[in-house]
Amino acid sequence: MKRWTLLASVLSLCAILAAGCSTFDEQQREWIFQPSDRSWGNTATMAQGMQDVWIDFQSSITGEPARLHGLWLGGEPETTETPVLLYLHGARYNVAGSAPRIQRMHELGFSVLAIDYRGFGKSSKGLPSEESAREDARAAWTWLAARHPRQHRYIFGHSLGGAIGIDLAARVNDESGTIVESTFTSIADVVGSFKWGWLPFRPFITQRFEAIDKVKDIGAPLLVVHGTADSLINPTLGRKLYDAATVPKLFVLVEGGSHHNTNSVGEAQYRAALTQLFRMKPDNMVARNQPKLSPPSPALPPAVSQQDVRGQAPASAAPAAI
Repeated sequence: MKRWTLLASVLSLCAILAAGCSTFDEQQREWIFQPSDRSWGNTATMAQGMQDVWIDFQSSITGEPARLHGLWLGGEPETTETPVLLYLHGARYNVAGSAPRIQRMHELGFSVLAIDYRGFGKSSKGLPSEESAREDARAAWTWLAARHPRQHRYIFGHSLGGAIGIDLAARVNDESGTIVESTFTSIADVVGSFKWGWLPFRPFITQRFEAIDKVKDIGAPLLVVHGTADSLINPTLGRKLYDAATVPKLFVLVEGGSHHNTNSVGEAQYRAALTQLFRMKPDNMVARNQPKLSPPSPALPPAVSQQDVRGQAPASAAPAAI
């Protein structure tokens, strides 16, 4: 939280005092992405057993070869009933830091490919940008489609990764659906929600991540998930993002969910939403401490589009480390 609050104040001050500085764009990229090869706590241990994946491509941005490192969590052989998911993480820490969330998405029925953008972890070195992250996501999607052409393929993004995922969904036409969690409308709106957000910084933001504009162009169902206790990305931004989408959609507000633990606290709501919106089969989901998933609550309305789903977290749900 402090890093993003600092971003708001520094962006504003730099915009006023040093708008002509040649390093301003690089500073924004560093502050927004916070690229690292670090992992959260023991999450690197939790990534053990996941398969290393390497994706090589020629970057049209740099004109040089690029390599992405990813983690794959999925069984073999697959059938057409097994959906696959491209997982796009947010700022700071590498892909192994998302191991708990990757595992949970696998438990929800997906085979998961999670990647590090260039500048993170074992991927090619360099300071990431909005443009390079978009290119990385597209390269990973192409890799996934080539190896799993018969599967339904979904895009998932957490926080900053949600904005990258929405951009990807707006550019491709072979996704079966998109899921974003703790995601925002634009960087300007995020910074504007902080203490110094009233300062005139917007014209000077170079890494804009205008998801609110891109979400109108996606062509497959959209699931937007947010926690009521998210102190980093205000839930109202997730709701605005949902409101702007024109496809079949679902908004899930998880009571007590923070920026980091919403898909753990809201696991039951996730399961019900996936069944309702994407018609995923409960038998494919693996409930923690249970062999099968119980049918979703009949309290959820049957309609697929424009629903606002709220609910209390199960009493037994414990906040996750990430």
